[in-house]
Amino acid sequence: MMWSEIDTWIIVIGALCAAGCAIPGTILVLRRMSLMGDAISHTVLPGIAIAFLVTGSRDPMAMLIGAVVVGLLTAFLVQAIQSLGKVEVGASMGIVFTVLFAFGLVLMRQAVDHVDIDPDCVLYGSIELAWFDQDPDGLGIPRGAIVNGVMLLANLIVMLLFYKEFKITSFDPALAKSQGIHPSFMHYLLMTMTAATAVAAFETVGSILVVAMFIVPPATAYLLTNRYGMMFILAIGLSILAAALGHVSAITVPTWFGFSGTSTAGAMAVATGFLFICAWVASPSQGVLAKLWHRASMRLRVIREDILGVLWRLEERGQQQLDALQLSEAIGATRWMVLVALRGLQKKDSIAREDAHWSLTERGRIRATKLVRAHRLWEIYLDKHFPQDSHQLHQSAERLEHVTTPSMYSSLGDAKEDPHGSRVPGDE
Repeated sequence: MMWSEIDTWIIVIGALCAAGCAIPGTILVLRRMSLMGDAISHTVLPGIAIAFLVTGSRDPMAMLIGAVVVGLLTAFLVQAIQSLGKVEVGASMGIVFTVLFAFGLVLMRQAVDHVDIDPDCVLYGSIELAWFDQDPDGLGIPRGAIVNGVMLLANLIVMLLFYKEFKITSFDPALAKSQGIHPSFMHYLLMTMTAATAVAAFETVGSILVVAMFIVPPATAYLLTNRYGMMFILAIGLSILAAALGHVSAITVPTWFGFSGTSTAGAMAVATGFLFICAWVASPSQGVLAKLWHRASMRLRVIREDILGVLWRLEERGQQQLDALQLSEAIGATRWMVLVALRGLQKKDSIAREDAHWSLTERGRIRATKLVRAHRLWEIYLDKHFPQDSHQLHQSAERLEHVTTPSMYSSLGDAKEDPHGSRVPGDE
């Protein structure tokens, strides 16, 4: 792989663009308005087309004004259709952005014959060519870096100035209003940021792929943290990482299959999806692996407690101990899970093994007594307040005994005998 200054600037421009999109995108994700970012990034197209037709040039200020106006119009129309037409918010967004986007394509096709603009550039971006559009002062800085850098800086300033206001209005608009903060003003300020950022990103990643920059890095950060400030930091960091990873993969991965390369903007969007999948799988709090581990741990804990309960009831009846296979049949778990649970109980000195059979130790007997007490108290409570047959009582109490805390015992009472006539053991 041959690396050049152009490759460095492609990553810099992509990182500035993605980081700028991540700031308003994070607020949109927190407000559950991700589709609004999609809508605005598409509906600013008619604003840009109108600016082209009116001015006859690609003046950045005219583009920005046209896009912001149409972006605000999009937000207003969505709310109007939702409130006046009693239409669900997702449907109202879909109505507005598809109609305005189609209208923008019609205008763009008209503008092609009169203005120097490439529709493919607007839709897909041209980050590979951004380095050749140099700063007019001759500093060797591409115009795309300046535009996206200024937009990133502007978004950072707005976010720092209205940090508390965005936070309160995102989670509790009613509280914000009671404190003198206007939720509607913050909403339209966010829409302005989104529209302006979309315009700045058009020449870099295009109107379609900018949606990924708005949504995917913040959604990935949301999987990794539940802290407001940290989510912005992670979203920006993941955006920058996706930009670098996307360009490197765009110029290397296709060569493995005999191709010269692929779209860098598209590869950056794919990279954001790859990072999201990694977070979705490996997030320590919300990842698939963490949830599977938590479920397996909970299942093992329940099996361990069921084993203690079965052994305690055998002692109560004066019956013999059980081996692993018999325990597996008694509690309805696989033999492998039972063996793992038995090893865990043995390490905690809750059970002891005699030949091929298992029995309770003194420590395990104390713990099992508490479980059986909770089970039988729940049966009494359920029989008193929610009468049902004895089999249902046992099944319900069997689930509740595993989540009983010491503070619950006072509510369950202190009866001596359960509905089946069995003794309720004392709180030993």
